[in-house]
This record gives sequence, C-alpha cells and structure tokens, in this order.
Amino acid sequence: MKAEQTPAPAGTTPVFPALDCPLVEKVLVSFVRNEVRRVGLDSVVLGLSGGIDSAVSAALAVRALGNDKVLGVMMPYSSSSEASRADALAVAEATGMETTELDISAQVDAYFERVPDASRLRRGNKMARERMTVLYDLSADRGALVLGTSNKTELLLGYGTLHGDMASAINPIGDLYKTQVWALAAHLQIPAEVIDKPPTADLWEGQTDEQELGFGYREVDALLYRMVDERASAEELLADGFDAEFVERVRGMVQGSQFKRRLPVIAKVSERTIDSDFRYARDWGS
Repeated sequence: MKAEQTPAPAGTTPVFPALDCPLVEKVLVSFVRNEVRRVGLDSVVLGLSGGIDSAVSAALAVRALGNDKVLGVMMPYSSSSEASRADALAVAEATGMETTELDISAQVDAYFERVPDASRLRRGNKMARERMTVLYDLSADRGALVLGTSNKTELLLGYGTLHGDMASAINPIGDLYKTQVWALAAHLQIPAEVIDKPPTADLWEGQTDEQELGFGYREVDALLYRMVDERASAEELLADGFDAEFVERVRGMVQGSQFKRRLPVIAKVSERTIDSDFRYARDWGS
C-alpha cells in the first residue's frame, strides 16, 4: 500500500489507506494465474452480475488467463433488473470474455410453489445458492475453477449467503474492502456505469446493499479498517468519532458471522482431527 491516504467519511477521524493499484493488480493477476495452474487447470467461471465486484474479478481473471479462459455466467431471475444484464454485457464487451446466460426462475419458482409465503430472506438465499450450483456444474463441465467475487467488507459483515455467493475455489478480491474495490475498478477501466451505480445483489426490484445494511460502504469500511486491520479498541473507536451504537452493531455483525468464514466445525474424537490438529497445506505430501 502507498503511504498516501484518503480521508474517511464525514464524522470520523481515521484515514483509509489508498491502494497502490498497479501493484495490487500485479499481485492479484499473479494470484489467479498461479492458483488456477496449481491444480492443473487453465480457466475459470464466475457469476457476472453487472456489479462492480464481479466486474473486477473478471477483469483480473482475463489479465491472468486470457479472455478465452474466462466464462462469465449471467443468471437472472424473473424480477432481476434489465439494467444489471446490460451492465454485465458491458463488462463482457470491455474485457472480451466469453459469456452465457441461464435463467434460474423456473428452478427457484418450482421450489417455492410449496411455500408461497416464504420470506424475502429465504427466496434471496435460494437464488444465491441456485446460482452457485449452476457455476459449479459449469466448472465441472469445462474443467474450470469457480472464481469468487465477495469483497472483504461483505465477508467481515457476513453479508452474503453461505454456500451461495460466498462460495468459490479462489477469491482474488476477498482481502479488498469495497472502497478499495472501487479504486481498483477505476484503475482497471471498468465501465463507468458499473462503478457509479448503487451496489445491489439484484434479489428483488429496487434492492440495494446499503439500504439493506442501513449504512454506507465507505462509512463501514473506515470503521472496519480501524477495528480489524488496526485492532483499535472500543475506546479508541469512540475517540475517533465513531458512533457507539454503530460500533457495537458492526462488531456484532463481524462476531456473529464468523461461522461463514471458516470450514464446518468438526467434533474431535481422534488424535488428528481435520481443521483442529491436521492443518497441513493442500500440497501436503508433494
């Protein structure tokens, strides 16, 4: 990271480090190339939503593997925005990547015919998981890895669906806060309409991430950076000017979603329990 810093949102005093975007691009492109080739493959598939996270992930993958080795999959539901599809196509055109479109309405609706009063949460989770089953099926068909598109902000807050949009084989942007993804997107020349639009999972008409969360990404990124990266105490955060209720709510979201960020907890009954004692790297024995 550079020494230069950009100011935090109004009402806070911390500063948020700016990215050295050329260096980060180089690191992440190398990461994608090396991790894909490490398992003997040469291509990836990812969900292409028209949002900034999938756009940045796709652009990095194209730089790493070539545009003929990246498949962007558009998976609309009947209520999905046509604008999201247009933005996804703009990203595909800008990167030269291959795309395919598979509507998930029939498979989702078939399930909810039995539970027509299901909540938006259940429907949104089902959509996210149906999309991931499509990606993993296509990855098996093509001999490709599933590329993740969840950023650090979402992962820390648990703002995603376990085994849905949070699933992947590798994730190039999972250590970048949303604020940093915006910066990298501009550097990668992602289409302006994708960068400028309000972030949305497009789960229902009019849904936006920040409206659902109840706060802005730039605001929470400043807090998360101090809380997680700099390990600031509650007292230090309050001294920085963060609202006490906001601090406690975000801290609770991070703590309450820890189960989403780790492998399933395995009950220990032997001497060498996976994820507890047996922690060798994946290339153990090579």
